[in-house]
Amino acid sequence: MTEAADRKPRSDEARTTYDPELTSEFTVPEGLAVPRNGGESDTTSEFAVPKGLDAPHPSGAEAEGSAFTPPSGYSIQHGPTAFTPPNGFPAVSLTKDAPWQDRMRTMLRMPVAERPAPEPVQKAEEGAPAVPRVLDLTLRIGELLLAGGENAEDVEAAMFAVCRSYGLDRCEPSVTFTLLSISHQPSLVDDPVMASRTVRRRGTDYTRLAAVFRLVDDLTDPETHISLEEAYGRLAEIRRNRHPYPGWALTSASGLLAGAASVLVGGDLVVFFAAALGAMLGDRLAWLCAGRGLPEFYQFTAAAMPPAAIGVMLTVAHVDVRASAVITGGLFALLPGRALVAGVQDGLTGFYITASARLLEVMYFFTGIVIGVLTILYFGVKLGGRLNPEAAVNIEGRPLLQIAASMLLSLTFAVLLQQERSTVLAVTLNGGVAWTVYGAMHDVGGISPVASTAVAAGLVGLFGQLLSRYRFASALPYTTAAIGPLLPGSATYFGLLSIAQNDIDKGLVSLAKAVSLAMAIAIGVNLGSEISRLFLRVGSARKRRAAKRTRGF
Repeated sequence: MTEAADRKPRSDEARTTYDPELTSEFTVPEGLAVPRNGGESDTTSEFAVPKGLDAPHPSGAEAEGSAFTPPSGYSIQHGPTAFTPPNGFPAVSLTKDAPWQDRMRTMLRMPVAERPAPEPVQKAEEGAPAVPRVLDLTLRIGELLLAGGENAEDVEAAMFAVCRSYGLDRCEPSVTFTLLSISHQPSLVDDPVMASRTVRRRGTDYTRLAAVFRLVDDLTDPETHISLEEAYGRLAEIRRNRHPYPGWALTSASGLLAGAASVLVGGDLVVFFAAALGAMLGDRLAWLCAGRGLPEFYQFTAAAMPPAAIGVMLTVAHVDVRASAVITGGLFALLPGRALVAGVQDGLTGFYITASARLLEVMYFFTGIVIGVLTILYFGVKLGGRLNPEAAVNIEGRPLLQIAASMLLSLTFAVLLQQERSTVLAVTLNGGVAWTVYGAMHDVGGISPVASTAVAAGLVGLFGQLLSRYRFASALPYTTAAIGPLLPGSATYFGLLSIAQNDIDKGLVSLAKAVSLAMAIAIGVNLGSEISRLFLRVGSARKRRAAKRTRGF
């Protein structure tokens, strides 16, 4: 009996050892009732709501909410009063007949809360517009504008105009040198939608640029009803368009441009044809390098060598011509005036990252030109060529011939930029006016070349801006080619020649003069454009406020 009693607990102990319900130290004691959660785990989270606390749940389909969901105790009816400045918010009055560039630029420079609400959407399909597709269309339009050389401020204005035309008013576009992004927030309680696009390929085609501007102008016109599908179709046609001028026309224009530039610095008929031949050879060599996939730096280096080589060959052969004019004419066809103007304009309007990238691109192009010309000049000096840095200082007065040459230079520059044929005559006249003003101030009035260049470039920007507003188009086709006669080709050449002849100090002074002339051109064009906007009907000048980031605080 005693052994049986002693044996029974041991058997119970053995049975307990193999019973899984009694082995865990977390086993619930008998008699304690624990509610079950339908098969869910009994373990709790440290973020779990304590029992007995009734937490409010947001109404709607989403149970978790987002960072933009209002707090549970927030009520719009009983919310705090909004802050209002002491002087109130300024009224904004934008005339309907003003160009969309100025209207959109004015609103972009305003805080989001002060922007006027868009008008009822008439271009959208049934229901609300598809936000992702509208943002994609906006980015594609901005990509074409930025790749075509448009400044960042106008690209942002175009993107903002496209969004507002489809009813997306709370949009913030952002433009850098290679990246476009845009965000849209439907309201303060909705998640924002963001999209971006990278610009990997650039090309100079002002005909395509003008077509994109016409598309944006039609989208912003309240009387024109363009659906998303129609806008995508027109954009696809713009992308597939053929250049207005064939390759042989571009090569011929490059030669004529160099020949006209050589006449501006004192060249004769022989110099004209020599410079034209060198520029055409350089253009074909650059096309060959581009076809082999070489970067643009090496293309500029290769294109700068043939004009310099022809000038050096004429000097070594003791031909009685101005070899310096041949080389200078070849440089005129290569100087990146378009990128320089766009870079300085971006810096003056507050887009410092884009401006820095554009100016760095200009520096690389200019360095490639310097390396190509300096290499040829070095071998020319070693071969005994007597290149005189003062050869083109005393230029005989030929005002009518130089005005004709400046107009030819602007015309051929417009062809190289692939401009529409309807704009070539206007830009040709604009270039002739620019050179006339420069010659009158510098040659007749004795004013410094930097000041004369700045005033002439300012008139180019003024007339170009007025012409673009008259035709509701971009100002680039009317200004870029017109500044061609003002580019510092001779100062660049003489600086490089002095360095090749081991006169470093004189060469650096001449190159500094070239940089000063280039900056005077860019600042003058931008200042002329800003002055022209003061007289346009865009509400009033005081309501077009500059961004605070440009004021130093």
